[in-house]
Amino acid sequence: MNLRPVGIIGTGKYVPERILSNADLEKMVDTTDEWIVTRTGMKERRIAAADQMTSDLAYEASVQALAAAGITAEQLDLIVVTTVTPDMPFPSTACIVQERLGAKHAAAFDLSAACAGFIYGLATASNYIATGMYKYVLVIGAETLSRITDYTDRNTCILFGDGAGAAVLGPVEEGYGIQSFELGADGTGADLLKIEGGGARCLTAVDSAEEKRPFIYMNGREVFKFAVRIMGSAAEQALAKAGKTKEDIDLFIPHQANMRIIQSAIERLKLPEEKCVVNLPNYANTSAASIPLALAEAVEQGRLKRGDTVVLVGFGGGLTWGSTVLTWS
Repeated sequence: MNLRPVGIIGTGKYVPERILSNADLEKMVDTTDEWIVTRTGMKERRIAAADQMTSDLAYEASVQALAAAGITAEQLDLIVVTTVTPDMPFPSTACIVQERLGAKHAAAFDLSAACAGFIYGLATASNYIATGMYKYVLVIGAETLSRITDYTDRNTCILFGDGAGAAVLGPVEEGYGIQSFELGADGTGADLLKIEGGGARCLTAVDSAEEKRPFIYMNGREVFKFAVRIMGSAAEQALAKAGKTKEDIDLFIPHQANMRIIQSAIERLKLPEEKCVVNLPNYANTSAASIPLALAEAVEQGRLKRGDTVVLVGFGGGLTWGSTVLTWS
């Protein structure tokens, strides 16, 4: 079978208006701006309004992405929303976005791979297009992590924010677009980063002094060690599959989880800092929204030009990881 080349033909982003700064957090928990910045690099994060759902953030980013791609919602064949904070267990957030966009010809489903979700979504969507089944697919990373964050836990509440990023995928010229993927998972680390409440194991979201199941739990030390190891290696493996080396990288867009993790990745790849996209100080960790949000900002800022080699890499709960290499079209 001859596979069609597939690329990203439009991007979009959205973040809520409300800003939660480190100074605000100092009034809520036992922490300081200096402690947060030194250990994470984060200065502020965005928080969705009470009446804003994940689908609302996803919709706004999608409208931008469709406009940038120069297509209408009715031309979409599929919508994939990558998220760990869906509006509800079902229907999928993708179906809610589909209805609001008026994408009446599009199939729709959600995909859960935590902070690596957007890369998993790209891999899924690109195969539909490469094989000729679909022409245009909208992939969205959107999160309202503030809804599952315990703001009495100083170890986790400083880390997370809300936002959305979207990308329209479609056929591109030969030699451009997505060149390779590297996806992985290690279920032995499932207990390191999780939220128990709301699933079949714990249908009722328990919130007591003993167990706070509706909130994110993270073993920070172990997740950090995993992330430092996997970020660079996942990028290197995707580059090898694409027949490229780290010297070929024009722009590196990592998951925005922690500045020390990002720094270790660019040191391993021997990249100058100007080749790495970092918006962590402004938005903190937005999980599945992190990479598409950073990608959309890089496009806005004119940091990508035709023919550039771009590497996206993320890691998250599961444990999961993913990386992709693109020749920008």
